[in-house]
Amino acid sequence: MYRKLAALSLSLLGLIFASEAIAHGLWTEQRRGNIEVIYGHGAEDNAFKANKISGAWAYSVNGKMIPVTVERLSDHARLQPLSPPAVMAVALDNGMWSQTADKQWINQGRSKVPGAIASTQTFKYSLAIYHEGAKLPKLERLKLVIVPQVDPLTVGPGNALPVVVKLNGKPLAGIKLIGDYRSAPDVVSAETDAQGRAQVMVRNAGLNVITAQTVVPVANNPDITEQGFFTSLTFVGEAHHE
Repeated sequence: MYRKLAALSLSLLGLIFASEAIAHGLWTEQRRGNIEVIYGHGAEDNAFKANKISGAWAYSVNGKMIPVTVERLSDHARLQPLSPPAVMAVALDNGMWSQTADKQWINQGRSKVPGAIASTQTFKYSLAIYHEGAKLPKLERLKLVIVPQVDPLTVGPGNALPVVVKLNGKPLAGIKLIGDYRSAPDVVSAETDAQGRAQVMVRNAGLNVITAQTVVPVANNPDITEQGFFTSLTFVGEAHHE
């Protein structure tokens, strides 16, 4: 009985790790005057290893880069730009994960996991727009990105925001977009056409978190068979009025 319970616990732990590696998203929120990196699914706000943040970039309203420091805390990361940014981007490399025959997930490439039946490496990105009229910089650092085609801060709740989803700088067709990832993380709002374009309804007067994700097969790699990409676009739907 003890062995069965122990095996069940390990199996459940493996499922949790797999969920964190593959299903969880990345975005930023302003909390207590700080820009915090959020790692979770919907309303979940999970702890994560801050050393997995692989880059952060801040920009002024004119698109000029602002120096930014990543404060790596014990259970998450905080972004500290030198001055208030108009645009902020962040990237997380969640590393390589391999699944064993008994359905456990291990945070290593398959070359180090004998008998692995699945293997992946996941990357997560976020683009936040804080200031109306902000000029977007080149976004090549975000391998998967949702690019708004108009200023999202001027659209308003209940109206459609035109976007283009790009992978490695090229428009991506057939990608499902989640319009309100925090409140309805499994509800698809739109799907990109052949040119990577879509219309996504702005749901909230407060923070909007629009997301997309895709998986790309990888050939001739000893450690992974695919790469998973997740990306978010965040902005406030309506200016706060005192």
